[in-house]
Amino acid sequence: MLVAGFLAGRSILDLKFVYLICVMSAVCGDCCGFVIGQHGGQRVITRLAARFETIRHRYERLQLFFHTHGSKAVFMARFIAGVRFMAGPMAGAAGMPFFRFLGWNVLGAVVWCTLVVTIGYLVGDELYRFAEYAHSAQRWIALAALLICFAFWFFWWRDRSQPAPRPEA
Repeated sequence: MLVAGFLAGRSILDLKFVYLICVMSAVCGDCCGFVIGQHGGQRVITRLAARFETIRHRYERLQLFFHTHGSKAVFMARFIAGVRFMAGPMAGAAGMPFFRFLGWNVLGAVVWCTLVVTIGYLVGDELYRFAEYAHSAQRWIALAALLICFAFWFFWWRDRSQPAPRPEA
C-alpha cells in the first residue's frame, strides 16, 4: 500500500482507485478469514476444548473477550502487525455476529488503508532526501541500534540472574 501510494504520488496510478482497491482488498480478506474461523475454526476449537481443559479455558476467555471487546479488537487489530491477519478468524471462531464484525472491519480498513496510502503518497517525494540523510547518519543509526540491543540484553540478563523470591512461612 505504501508503494501504491508512492506510485499515485508520481501520477503512475490513480489515487482514487488505489484507495478503493486497498480498502476492498482489506475488507474481503478479513471477511474470508471470518468465514473460515466461523465454520472451520469453531469446530476445531470446540473439539479441542472438549478434550483439553486448558484449551476450553482459553476458548471461554476468547469468547468473553470478543463478546465484550470484539468491536475494538477488530478495529485496533488493523494497526498491529502480526495481529492484523488473525482478527477475522478469531472473531469468527469466537462467534462474533457477522454484521457487527463487518461494520468494524470496514471502518478499520477505511482508516488504516487511507492512512498507509496517504503516507506513501506524501512521503514518496521525500524518499530520496531521507535516503541521503540515512546514508550520512548510518554510523549513528547503527550505534543507536547497538545500544538498544545492549539495553534489551542487559535487562533480560538482570531479570534472569536475580534469584526467585522465597515464599514466607
